[in-house]
Amino acid sequence: MNIVGERLKELRVNARYSQKQLAELCETTQATIGRYEMGVAEPPFQKLLWYADFFNVSLDYIFGRTDNPQGMQKYPAIKSALEKDGGLEALMTMCFTPGTVFNEKLKEVISQMLREVKEE
Repeated sequence: MNIVGERLKELRVNARYSQKQLAELCETTQATIGRYEMGVAEPPFQKLLWYADFFNVSLDYIFGRTDNPQGMQKYPAIKSALEKDGGLEALMTMCFTPGTVFNEKLKEVISQMLREVKEE
């Protein structure tokens, strides 16, 4: 069994759906669901998106790129920087240095927060 098949089966079993029930929901056959789960057939991209939406998980999770159902860590560079001595200070410098990726992201986050406050 491949990782995609394992994850699809895991999602179905944890949600307590039979293959037949899930097949009806996603408009396919029980045999097709079985082939996906055994790794005999690869689900088309549209079916993978359906699974991700239906079970509220990321495609990264389905593909085994992460064990976090919600997806990969958004900003691994930030986490890595914060784990080092002096990392917080270095990160703050990058955030307030015009033209850096962190500075642009900080502007986006602050803008989004201000829009949300304005809409309240």
